[in-house]
Amino acid sequence: MDFARVALSEEDKEFQERVRAFLTEHVTDEVRRRDRATGENFDEGVHLALGAAGYLAGDWTLESDGGFTAVQRRIFHLEIGRAHTPWYHWETTSVVARLVQQFGAPELTELVLPGVLSGEIRLCLGYTEPEGGSDVATCKTRAVRDGSAWIVNGSKMFTSNAQNARYVFLLTNTDPQGPKHKNLTMFLVPLDSPGIEIQPLRTVDGDRTNIVYYSDVRVDDLYRIGEVNAGWTVMRAALDSEHGLVAREDHGLQNLSAMSEHGSIAAEALDTVASIVDRDDESVVHRLGRSIARLEAALSTPGMYGRVAIAQTMRDISADLMDVAGSASALPVDVAGSAGDGAAEYVFRLAVPTGIYGGTLEVFRNMIAQHELRLGRPAYGSSAST
Repeated sequence: MDFARVALSEEDKEFQERVRAFLTEHVTDEVRRRDRATGENFDEGVHLALGAAGYLAGDWTLESDGGFTAVQRRIFHLEIGRAHTPWYHWETTSVVARLVQQFGAPELTELVLPGVLSGEIRLCLGYTEPEGGSDVATCKTRAVRDGSAWIVNGSKMFTSNAQNARYVFLLTNTDPQGPKHKNLTMFLVPLDSPGIEIQPLRTVDGDRTNIVYYSDVRVDDLYRIGEVNAGWTVMRAALDSEHGLVAREDHGLQNLSAMSEHGSIAAEALDTVASIVDRDDESVVHRLGRSIARLEAALSTPGMYGRVAIAQTMRDISADLMDVAGSASALPVDVAGSAGDGAAEYVFRLAVPTGIYGGTLEVFRNMIAQHELRLGRPAYGSSAST
């Protein structure tokens, strides 16, 4: 692991200053307060401003095609995180837009991509179903061909940011009698289509996600992404990105693991708590030191291992931080008397979905066991050996 510092050129320093000035102007205290209160991780004003300034296009476009250099992209992402920018919706949009470009019809790319880069078009994910859990391949949402279109019926859970998106990247079953993983087809469905109903759903930590119902929704074949019944191939690329399984580039300037930004928020909260508690109390110092050591180790853990380490560590230390900060730490942001303006309380809430995004921690531990450690598939139920 290389911890060497990167020397910035004058051009890179000027870029960093421009980004900081932009974020200072647009990511205000009010934007951050609203994001912490609602958990939407999205602000339309900020997103449109990022698009208008060319930052979305620079981040999405490859360097060889005129996008950010590797150093500029790292600077940009670090500054985005330091400003606590409501940002995560862009990562979803960015990944799906690349799949549209790779697997979709050229006409669809021409229709969608300019709006994506301007910030006017956002994309969300329609994978999980009410009874499906983490195994999205059990998809029951049906798409039936009707001439040059498809008729979609079904429902999807946890379609986060559907209320702010123009399209949903929708997983459907196009051959119920076909073998699992070979009967799925992906579509990019306009969310203003007749027959779509978006209902808000509050999670246990207070964030908003959505359940979306599809009732005889007519989708033109233009919006199909990839071949019929080859949706798993298309979706795997999106899942690999979400799971943190994409190949690392040689420059080594990416985050070590997915969810690193969440770990950074936890680190800030830890610093805040450390600044307000009684550090003459040896038990408090011991618990803070233990939390710091665990978080540093998690933030230094790469790939899928790091994703699990960060989420688990956030769950473990956030409760400890609230305990050492006292009962006032249970008060959220903007409430009079809250400890550290609700820093520990926010991380305590954030830790719950961090261990669920893209699959639960248990799912990721199984993936590590199977794909990284080659331990084979887990056996469940009464037939499992003891």
